[in-house]
Amino acid sequence: MTLQQGLAFGLIALTIGAFIWGRFRYDLVAAVALVAGLVLGVVPAEAAFDGFKNDVTVIIACALIVSAAFARSGIVEAAMRRVLPLLKTERSQVPVLTGVVTLLSMATKNVGALAIMMPVALQVARRTGSAPSRLLMPMAFGAMAGGMVTLVGTAPNIIVAQVRQEVVGQPFGMYDFAPVGLGLTAIALAFLAFGYRLLPRERQSAAVMNAALDANAYVTEVSAPDDWAPGSMTVSALMKSGEGEVRIMALIRNGRRRPNPRGNVVVKAGDILLVEGEQQGLEAFLARARLKLVRENRPIATESAAEEIAVIEAVVGRNSPLQGQSVRQSDLYGQHGINLLGVSRSGYELTQHLRTAKLASGDILLLQGAEQGLPTALKALDLLPLAEREVRLGSRRKRFLPAIVLAIAMILVGFGLVPVAVAFFGAAVVIVAMGGLKMREAYAALDGPLLVLIAALIPVSDAIQQTGGSELIAGLLRHVFSGLPGVLAICGVMLASMAVTPFLNNAATVLIVAPIGATLARQLGFNPDPFLMAVAVGAACDFLTPIGHQCNTLVMGPGGYKFSDYPRLGAPLSLLVLLAGPPLILLFWPLHV
Repeated sequence: MTLQQGLAFGLIALTIGAFIWGRFRYDLVAAVALVAGLVLGVVPAEAAFDGFKNDVTVIIACALIVSAAFARSGIVEAAMRRVLPLLKTERSQVPVLTGVVTLLSMATKNVGALAIMMPVALQVARRTGSAPSRLLMPMAFGAMAGGMVTLVGTAPNIIVAQVRQEVVGQPFGMYDFAPVGLGLTAIALAFLAFGYRLLPRERQSAAVMNAALDANAYVTEVSAPDDWAPGSMTVSALMKSGEGEVRIMALIRNGRRRPNPRGNVVVKAGDILLVEGEQQGLEAFLARARLKLVRENRPIATESAAEEIAVIEAVVGRNSPLQGQSVRQSDLYGQHGINLLGVSRSGYELTQHLRTAKLASGDILLLQGAEQGLPTALKALDLLPLAEREVRLGSRRKRFLPAIVLAIAMILVGFGLVPVAVAFFGAAVVIVAMGGLKMREAYAALDGPLLVLIAALIPVSDAIQQTGGSELIAGLLRHVFSGLPGVLAICGVMLASMAVTPFLNNAATVLIVAPIGATLARQLGFNPDPFLMAVAVGAACDFLTPIGHQCNTLVMGPGGYKFSDYPRLGAPLSLLVLLAGPPLILLFWPLHV
């Protein structure tokens, strides 16, 4: 072992140790490792920032933006509207919800697919009394399994494709992972359909800030549009479309208010309804019923075309001039250029016309205004902004745009007409340019820690290969597997990936293990493709801990899971993948070409 190889191995060992220790953030550890590599001389200065311009980083960033737009569109909820009422028990809920998130993860990044379906699952659990702990972990595992099917489904596939480019001169294509991925996904879905019973039923969800804020029930006014078909909708029908999350407090017609209107009252074009609900429930209600917020159509003046319209929540302060004033008297739009979309008041039911309701200290207001002008207005009105979170009520959604753009991008890549990075970068730009996401939302969708982790570790992991370290480790492994059936070597590489990835980020695992697997294949005289596939599968199937994969981390709080809950379901699933994976890989990717 040369000095440079020893330094490279030592750097990787310390980096892995820091990851496992968990005392510091993953992205910080990766950045420090990159700096240390430069100081030690195992990372050349000219290659230090190659990871930030690498196609892998670009593809993952753009896939996150496309996934966020897909989630924002609401197309999944609309497609499942007729199915959800049929899901009465866990026996039907787990396979359906897990199946849907698995299918979505084949088209978008798996963590994005899970983020789309989690609110749906929690709503189903709340309506039927099912335990979220029985639903969410199978969905997370299904998302990871589905991510194995396409190139962009999960970060390990993207990184493995890049390693193949370096090894054989051509990356894996968009659907090269599909034969193995579909087989393993089918096995995973079959197991999860009944294996969820291994999970505890009674787990208390961890309280999070968004959950506390979501408990605020807003009162707002909505109107039936001019093209509302006469006699097509009654109050009871509208209440039913609210799925129990929205109350109709009053109906206002020709200036006259009818509190608590009867269910058989027909809603006519131009009628105004005073409705109450949590902001997410209200947003879904407006989309389903095709109603419009009364005040969102007043134009907001912006200082430049680049400035965006924001919707925020703020509390009426003790010294606010709004106290004791009605919405009409305060003239928020005329004086400050902001629209009041809703009011939340604890302990008192607002039933009068919103414009005549007198505001009080402690009221929570839902405000729409220019992004740069809102801070000045809040300060002048002594309004205290709540903790930052995504507020969608009052913002518009493009339902079909993300799905259409994503489908076009995947078709172009599938036929080899456009490189993956170019296709997904173009898809992200088109979606933002056409209003599928605001720029602010696109930036928020980017997972900064993940992108920094990958970009910083790419040159660090390259140090193992550049110094000959991969050759050294592969030579040691060659002596272990020499003379044994090739399937055992494949199994060993997959097992190594599966053993490491629960304690590292799966992207970091692939960056370290994939070059070693490719080198081992070459030294054994085998085709590197099945070895790279084994690395991708092993790194993607992180079912044992909540820290190795974002999907597992995402469901930990809402599911109320403990660390020990993951092996309950994950260990038998990992064993199934380890037994079925190597033969399945060799069926489609033979050892000799």
